Amino acid sequence: MADQEGLIRAAPGRAEGVITRGTTGINRLRRIDRHSLREPVVVAALGDDPRPLAIDLGYGDRPVTTLEWAGRLRAAAPRIGVVGLEIDPERVVADRDGVIFRRGGFELAGLRPTLLRAINVLRQYPEEAVEPAWARLLGGLRPGGVLIEGTCDEIGRLCSWVTLTGDGPRTLTLAWDPAAIERPSDLAARLPKALIHHNVPGRPIHETLRAADHAWEAAAGLTPFGPRVRWRAALASLAAAGLPVEVSRRRLRDNVLRVPWAHVAP
Repeated sequence: MADQEGLIRAAPGRAEGVITRGTTGINRLRRIDRHSLREPVVVAALGDDPRPLAIDLGYGDRPVTTLEWAGRLRAAAPRIGVVGLEIDPERVVADRDGVIFRRGGFELAGLRPTLLRAINVLRQYPEEAVEPAWARLLGGLRPGGVLIEGTCDEIGRLCSWVTLTGDGPRTLTLAWDPAAIERPSDLAARLPKALIHHNVPGRPIHETLRAADHAWEAAAGLTPFGPRVRWRAALASLAAAGLPVEVSRRRLRDNVLRVPWAHVAP
């Protein structure tokens, strides 16, 4: 802990943002952590920084997901420092398990992280607040830093996030429990705030989800082998059709759809 304390300095003024609902739960962000920590830009950012700092922005009414994230981060970068920030002063808890907790908002309490996670933070903001919030958060990163911003359902079965660097949004990722939904477009209600209102016919995100549904339906013959096998076939057919989807070489416990942001940008 003493080693991490050198990362902390006084926050420059008041915390920026508004207090939102703040509900959370054990393992709610497991899918986001599992797949975001394997993204090449995240791996590179953590690997290039000899003393990386990760900030979990808006951890909510309990710090459980921050503590879980810290354990996963340390497996990837043992020397990493982890800070949880919460704008509601009544939710700020005492430091524990090597994680520092402070009050903070979009100003990041004056810290400059290598990796910043902001999940279910912008969901309760208006859409027009998203780009200014992205700009504010990206401006607080260290050079080469990464922002993971997105949303998920109450128990973490359905997740979506945008991965951003100093150059802006890079990718959109959807990850879900293979048994939780009937078709990929069922994730529409959990799209990031930047996209959720654009899921209408003719818009890129709607067309992407529709293509995923069609590929899923075309792979129906594989249903007896389970939803993971069926989704791998659907994903391969999307790639063969020319969609810029990422096809993992590893067998995944979740179903995942990742595309360049430019493919779905409003």
